[in-house]
Amino acid sequence: MIDEPVHCPRHQPTLRLVPMPGNENMFGDIFGGWVMSNVDVAGGIEAMRHARGRVATVAVNSFQFHQPISSGDVVSFYTEVVHVGQTSITVQVQVFAERHPQKPITVKVTEAILTYVALDNEGQKRMLPAAVWPELTTGG
Repeated sequence: MIDEPVHCPRHQPTLRLVPMPGNENMFGDIFGGWVMSNVDVAGGIEAMRHARGRVATVAVNSFQFHQPISSGDVVSFYTEVVHVGQTSITVQVQVFAERHPQKPITVKVTEAILTYVALDNEGQKRMLPAAVWPELTTGG
């Protein structure tokens, strides 16, 4: 697979990690489950910020792997809220890998859309703060 350089979003990543050899599968690539778990963490951070409290993942709407990730890549998870309902927040997560430190290149490796629901202290679904709706709703 050929690395096609891309530009990362202009804002700071929500999460940045370096996978280690212990995260590799038998072929030397980083486990897809490691990537999926960290996509969920990054999306959850974004949802929690906007929900102003506890959230839980309720759906993985889409998930695409574009390129494998290797040990030593600097992996950045960029998040953006794409929809807000009365109790839920949908977040897009784009994942980029910075690789080859001798000749640096950045490639998009994964993208996903996940939906989170806001929870109260007892773990029950709760309404999002009304102030969040007009600020974040992207239509419909």
